[in-house]
Amino acid sequence: MEAIESLQELSADFVMGLMAPGALRSLIIDGLIGGVGSVVVFLPQIAILFLFIAILEDCGYMSRAAYIMDRLMTRVGLSGKSFVPLMSSYACAIPGIMATRTIEDRKDRFVTILVAPLMSCSARLPVYLLMINAFIPNDSLFGTWIKTQAIVLFIFYILGAVVAVPIAWLLKKTWFKGEPAPFVMELPSFKLPSIRVVFDRVYDRSKAFVMRAGTLIFLTTVVVWAAGYFPGDHQKLDQVDAQLESETIEEGSPEEDQLQEQRRVLAASLLNESFLGRAGHAIEPVVRPLGWDWRIGVGVLASFPAREVIVGTLGTIYSLGGDVDEEDPQLRDRLKSARHSNGEPVFNIPVALSVMVFFALCAQCGATLMVMRRETNSWKWPIFSFSYMTTLAYVGAMLTYQIGMLFIKG
Repeated sequence: MEAIESLQELSADFVMGLMAPGALRSLIIDGLIGGVGSVVVFLPQIAILFLFIAILEDCGYMSRAAYIMDRLMTRVGLSGKSFVPLMSSYACAIPGIMATRTIEDRKDRFVTILVAPLMSCSARLPVYLLMINAFIPNDSLFGTWIKTQAIVLFIFYILGAVVAVPIAWLLKKTWFKGEPAPFVMELPSFKLPSIRVVFDRVYDRSKAFVMRAGTLIFLTTVVVWAAGYFPGDHQKLDQVDAQLESETIEEGSPEEDQLQEQRRVLAASLLNESFLGRAGHAIEPVVRPLGWDWRIGVGVLASFPAREVIVGTLGTIYSLGGDVDEEDPQLRDRLKSARHSNGEPVFNIPVALSVMVFFALCAQCGATLMVMRRETNSWKWPIFSFSYMTTLAYVGAMLTYQIGMLFIKG
């Protein structure tokens, strides 16, 4: 993953060396390289997951796991064959949805597709880590070696799976009524996995992930980039960028630090004035019951193509730049010190939990919705999935904040 991030930086630097600051360069660096790179960077994790799944499949174990899980999953309206796609979705929902092709029954397959995005994928981890490390105390639980932060992270990793159970049951009782399909699967004999077969499967699935996710996220990335770029006047920002890139500015000098700070302030101001920033201000009354202000609203809107984008967006809003990550101590400090106009803190524990609940349950992944459309041959199901998950996330986040504030006020 670090190698891919380094390649992203090299590509961005190459473009910066060829082009003068402006809208087109911003589109290529922030829209194309940044957007597609945010998907490709998860390929190593997903390839490792595919590797172990391929080993389990080729040695004969995965068929037995599906058989063992069938009785339990039938009770909630799913098939034992849904086990592998749902497990794959913990890395990324895209390969999980693609893996539902092994489910012959159409109803079981569609229900599995609709609940697969609820599994906590890798893209949610940066959000969890940022909020947990910044606002959840790392105390020992009941005097044991178990830490509070670890428990909270574990809860949010299983939250989606817990919520998926009643959702799947409800779907099978409404839109997908019918008798459960009989479980028919050949149980091959145990054997040593073939290295060639295993690596062919990893290659094919990884290639499919890159081709589908990398191409489908292109459109959504460009749309969000445009919403965050226009209609502000970027002339001053472009002039600062040109100064920073000139040979007269020495790296690490006070003059460079001053220009970098000026750039961060200008970028934050332009984001506030952009269509995305205006949308954030417009939806503030809607997200206020969740404990959010317009800044969190902008971060959430920007993250709908890819969840982890909220970290960089918050970095830009708080004048730290878009290249910060969830481990940046300055970003944590800015979030802790942020205040409303009345002096109250923007973030506290209920707000942090509210943000995490929303990200755990909401369908914030343009590539997943596009793949869902391709696998179901209809826009009906991606729209339905986005609608029910967003509603579920909103209600869950609101209840989390409101109940949490009762404890604080009490």
